[in-house]
Amino acid sequence: MTNPFFKNTGPYSLNFLLKTIDLKNDNFTNDKITDIKDLNSSQKNEITFFHSKKYIELAKQTKASYCLTSENFQSLLPDNCKPIITNKVLLHTAQITKIFYPDSITDNYDGTVKDINETKFKDKVKFGKNVLIGENVKIGANCFIGHNSIIEKNVNIGDNCSIGSNVIIRNSLIKNNVHILDGCVVGKKGFGFFPNKDANFRYPQIGIVIIEDNVEIGCGSTIDRGSLSNTIIGKNTYLDNQIHIAHNVKIGENCIIAGQVGFAGSSTLGDNVMIGGQAGISGHLKIGSNVQIGGGSGVIKSVPDNSKVMGYPAKNLKNFIKENK
Repeated sequence: MTNPFFKNTGPYSLNFLLKTIDLKNDNFTNDKITDIKDLNSSQKNEITFFHSKKYIELAKQTKASYCLTSENFQSLLPDNCKPIITNKVLLHTAQITKIFYPDSITDNYDGTVKDINETKFKDKVKFGKNVLIGENVKIGANCFIGHNSIIEKNVNIGDNCSIGSNVIIRNSLIKNNVHILDGCVVGKKGFGFFPNKDANFRYPQIGIVIIEDNVEIGCGSTIDRGSLSNTIIGKNTYLDNQIHIAHNVKIGENCIIAGQVGFAGSSTLGDNVMIGGQAGISGHLKIGSNVQIGGGSGVIKSVPDNSKVMGYPAKNLKNFIKENK
């Protein structure tokens, strides 16, 4: 369920896709391609991409029929997945994604919203002043929405949830007993583009945000929806104020994250992780379970289970203390 809210305009022939993005290939075919997905979720008749050695194991197991990749990585793909060689893997992936999902590039204001008093939720939800609700929204029992909040299109909210004031939510599945405090923005597009001196090329963001049961999101936090996979916050995880979670980040259960922590895209956290304030987590990292990260740390490498790290670059806590006596 990577993209339940975005319309897939396919299928397209592989020949059409490659010609449209001006990618020359001697093996043009008329095979029908039904979708584009990441290595892990791709299936037969779909196209994926493989650009980093960090994803070798996923590449070996992908079920995709075709893969945009470089010459160095093509031999790592399974027999069922034919390589499409390019030296611009991410750019061409973005261009093909835009063909399948042309509405996923921009996040203009939602013109479908209505005052909650004009909707079916007026007698079901307790709400403040100036609350707006978009199309394709579901809200469970015993929910609260604060003043000036906008639940834009494509949002499912479970039971016993509290949405604060001045909150904007779009493209999100929110489970039960979730508290989203004042000033949060959830489910907008992430910071993904390719620099160009004339006009930067925006990376389509076709994923969603999934917030599991019993989560609390602190004031002023921003959670970006996924690009080709989903951004996920695990059960019973608590986020302090002013936290930024970029696209595709996956946070496990029972995590505690202090204020002003930032996560770059596509990093994953295990369960029971504790992070001190103003720490930064670089992209495409794996932080294990039961990890503790000291405040102000800069994490630029993956961290194994049961570790305690601190500093920049983050290192074993005992070594950090010895070096800073």
